[in-house]
Amino acid sequence: MTIDLSVLDDDQRVAAEAPRGPVCILAGAGTGKTRTITYRIANLIDRGTIAPNKVLAVTFTQRAAGEMRDRLRTMGIGGVQARTFHAAAMRQLQYFWPQIAGDLPWRLLDNKFPLVGRAARAAGLDTGKDMVRDLLGEIEWAKASVIGPDDYAARIAETPRTPPADPARVAQVYRNYEEAKTSPEGMLLDFDDLLLHVAGALENAPAVAEEFRAQYQTFVVDEYQDVTPLQQRVLEGWLGERDDLTVVGDANQTIYSFTGATPDYLLNFSRTYEHATVVKLQRDYRSTIEVTELANTVIGKAKGRVAGTRLELEGMRGHGPQPQFNGYDDEPAEARAVAQAIRKLLDDGVPAREIAILYRINAQSAAFEAALADAGIAYQVRGGEGFFQRAEIREAISNLVRAANRSDLPNDPVAVARAAFAPIGLTQNEPEGAQARERWQSLTALVDLIEEIVRTREAEDLPQVLRSLRQRAEAKQPPAVDGVTLASLHAAKGLEWDAVFLVGLVENTLPISHAIKAGDDQIEEERRLFYVGVTRAREHLHLSWSLSRQEGGRKNRSRSRFLDGIAPELEVEKSPERLKRNRRCHVCGNPLVTPADKALGRHEDCEPSYDENVLAALKRWRLDVSRAAGHPAYMVFSDATLIAIAEAMPTDEREMLNISGVGPMKVENYGAGVLSTLNEHRH
Repeated sequence: MTIDLSVLDDDQRVAAEAPRGPVCILAGAGTGKTRTITYRIANLIDRGTIAPNKVLAVTFTQRAAGEMRDRLRTMGIGGVQARTFHAAAMRQLQYFWPQIAGDLPWRLLDNKFPLVGRAARAAGLDTGKDMVRDLLGEIEWAKASVIGPDDYAARIAETPRTPPADPARVAQVYRNYEEAKTSPEGMLLDFDDLLLHVAGALENAPAVAEEFRAQYQTFVVDEYQDVTPLQQRVLEGWLGERDDLTVVGDANQTIYSFTGATPDYLLNFSRTYEHATVVKLQRDYRSTIEVTELANTVIGKAKGRVAGTRLELEGMRGHGPQPQFNGYDDEPAEARAVAQAIRKLLDDGVPAREIAILYRINAQSAAFEAALADAGIAYQVRGGEGFFQRAEIREAISNLVRAANRSDLPNDPVAVARAAFAPIGLTQNEPEGAQARERWQSLTALVDLIEEIVRTREAEDLPQVLRSLRQRAEAKQPPAVDGVTLASLHAAKGLEWDAVFLVGLVENTLPISHAIKAGDDQIEEERRLFYVGVTRAREHLHLSWSLSRQEGGRKNRSRSRFLDGIAPELEVEKSPERLKRNRRCHVCGNPLVTPADKALGRHEDCEPSYDENVLAALKRWRLDVSRAAGHPAYMVFSDATLIAIAEAMPTDEREMLNISGVGPMKVENYGAGVLSTLNEHRH
């Protein structure tokens, strides 16, 4: 069949018709990047320049890979491999493993948490859930950045990154973890190991490289701004000396640097391939003109090299309602107002599944969950506890595991799943009662997900389905449930809704406090995160913030700096009882400019408002704690944070969280000690 390119706009068609070779598609939010690269692949195949089975398309989620396969199949194109980096690497490693490791067996490590916990205990570190999670994230970052245990301490010192413990101790945990995965009986490989071994095989085993490169000749990489050094190393191994590569991305949507992702490969593409075709997609088919204008204003204030590549979105959907800005006295009031606005949208016919509440950190969801529950509005939470951690989903998957061990069941994973879930609440019709209905919706969503996995040929039997479910659980990729979505801004990347509520837009939350301390680069990433949130909305966009965490609390919050010049100052922000810490010194009243001044809430040379005796007591307490833990004092709290604590004199842990440099983990570990020290000096 002939591929009809007339359905593409002028820029999309240039990308689709470009000849084989290096092509860089700079695609803004909502500009049809998936459509464009799908048509590019189809056009290359239709013209006879490449065979379908010679194409490898790499996406960042399994859902995106399935969508690409579905679109190509609809166009009459079959045989193209569309996979995530890790899925492609695992498939290749399973094939090539005997050539590089002989008969040494290996298996995939699905749950790294226990192993990292034991590695931390052996290194003499705290093995609480938060610390182990932080150590796990640090190991993943190091591996994605191609940094081994022996180099970790030196390399971390070259970055603005703050390790969860003394770098030497973290390196030891990393070393212990790697050693624990290897034994004479075989090897445990985590997801990063899949990439490391594939890269090593392509670099060091000529026969493996030759066979692979004969199989795949054309490569397409989506979300190229989020590629890590390890993924880039694999990509270069796949390519060899060739340049038949199409990449798609937007540097101004780079929001995963904490995982090791870097936009540098996208920014340098035209230097790496001087003859590359570069195409910009800026026509936004997702959002109204009002939303795209706000998005352009937000990213127009960005600074630095990444900002120089910003795209000017052109809203193609026509006009819609103006974005709404609202400030509230406190977080519960904000949550109630959001729930009321959602109720009105539902009454106006907007489906619940087309509405989302987006926030910076998962801890912010609690107030909004409570408000939605009080309003009788169904919802689902992406991230946080997570879909796969729900009791009914754990029970359902346990039933599937038992079914997979039986030999008397048909090879129909969907039918087996329906039968296995029937005893635990999957009835033919939606039941009455809120709890039963919520359980039924979760189980129905799980069945729908299994149907998708089978339909897209991601898995063909029940054991493969269970493996896919485990991978999705680890990647926090839940299925859709018919309810309002609550999600962090990071979890919302790649998704879109008719109506979006961006909530909790206050300093020290967006931008997050540790980004403010780290400086301009991290603050700019927070701005990009805000931009990503804005561009998730198709039509309705509500932005809100609150001046206090709890009802009756001190109004010591300031709305996000990212709203400067965008949102009008509201009456609620003009209360005389509120110290305006947002870019105005609470001592002299003049604007604050530097990140350090903004963190303090005053100019460093203005007269401090804290009691020197309180600060001295806090420093003595910090020294005792750091000595007992065996790490430097600054890892407990920096001097600037101690000064901010002494000035604010918080009375409880909630008020501590409003202070720059104090996060949930710090409060959990040190909150009681700080409050006890302060209580000794209260008058």
